[in-house]
Amino acid sequence: MARVEDAFGKFTYGVYVVGAKHGGRVNALTCAWVTRVSFSPPLVAVAVGKTRFSHDLIKGAGAFSVNVLAEDQVELGRHFGLQSGRQVDKFEGIPYREGVTGSPILEGVAAWLDCRLVHAYDAGDHTIFVGEVVDSGTTDKKPLVFDPKDYWG
Repeated sequence: MARVEDAFGKFTYGVYVVGAKHGGRVNALTCAWVTRVSFSPPLVAVAVGKTRFSHDLIKGAGAFSVNVLAEDQVELGRHFGLQSGRQVDKFEGIPYREGVTGSPILEGVAAWLDCRLVHAYDAGDHTIFVGEVVDSGTTDKKPLVFDPKDYWG
């Protein structure tokens, strides 16, 4: 029998930067575990590790953004995924604007969602945050597909 991690390694994911703003701090992290959960109302779920700095910002803000990275944005995925916002301002020098909820919307992404938090579910070492989409946008760019080699060699 194969190890469960081997099987999970065959799952396919996009690459997303999930962000929030709370208490004067803005931060985001790279996520692959993002999914649509409802047409009406439009709901999306993101799984965020409980030890991540952005986790508490999402809870405190009651909102989050989902930025769908474009296929030419691997470096941006690394930038938001391989360092902690506790020690560094990840948005220094990164062009973005605030969405309706105040959450960060990155420039040049394939698509973005601005979400109001409606549910939070305990899921082991992660929390599944479910947000209702209150605003969104798209471009003609193709989305980035997650490949672990892009981040961990």
